[in-house]
Amino acid sequence: MVASFPGAYIAADLADRFRADGYAIVRGLFGPDDIAEMSAAIDEVHAEGLALGASFRYGNLNYRLDGGELRMVQWPSYHNVVLDRFRTDYRVAAILADLIGTEIKQIINQVHWKKPGGKGDFAFHQDSRFRRPDSAYRNLATSYVQTGIAIDRHDRSSGAMRVLPGSHLGGPIDLPTSGEVMSSVVETDTLAAAGLDPGGLVDLELEPGDLAMWSSYLVHGSGSNMADHYRRFYINGYVRAEDCDRGEWAFRRGQPQPLGPRPNLVHFEELYERPGPHFT
Repeated sequence: MVASFPGAYIAADLADRFRADGYAIVRGLFGPDDIAEMSAAIDEVHAEGLALGASFRYGNLNYRLDGGELRMVQWPSYHNVVLDRFRTDYRVAAILADLIGTEIKQIINQVHWKKPGGKGDFAFHQDSRFRRPDSAYRNLATSYVQTGIAIDRHDRSSGAMRVLPGSHLGGPIDLPTSGEVMSSVVETDTLAAAGLDPGGLVDLELEPGDLAMWSSYLVHGSGSNMADHYRRFYINGYVRAEDCDRGEWAFRRGQPQPLGPRPNLVHFEELYERPGPHFT
């Protein structure tokens, strides 16, 4: 399902198609000025990560480097005011309201980089595999929405996401990888081995300012960036508050919530025992 901003993105049909296909795209949700602001902020974070020279953690803030290349940062919004503001943008709140209501926590806040010609594969997977422990994340099929803002052009050449529409309807699927998802090559053979048809894959082609959103159970992956530009993606994952025991508040009664002085437990189990800062 594809909708255009303004107006159409709040239509009930968008929510219906999201539930049917497991993903949806909102075209032009963020304008050129928004993208220019986010782009500059993301470049600042990128420079910070490269200057560290190795993977580094400070609480939930986590820079992931591979061979001197920054692949991902988790929770940059703790210190970057621009990224913090856009994670709770009113336009995102309006979209989420039709899907998971107005009392919403956030469990993902990430930027992904794909360097031209560099490593960048993400093996086919479902995000549900990362929602641990099971007891803390309830009703994943209906309570969780992953979103991604395209900062650059996303297409097959730049390593855009590839999604399998309808795959979320089957619940958890065993999709083994040879290592971490972000360190494993995207291979269609794993889909066939799981009884899925690779012929149904769709390239998630995005322009800067487009918002993609997908289900926790949607099967997806992406290849390396063979284009002549970086492929940057600002990812935020939201959950209906009553169905999640972890995460930071994003919206209460639809209103944006600031991050508090003490981080909440999300995925890093040793947050309070070993918060850092330390290299990993």
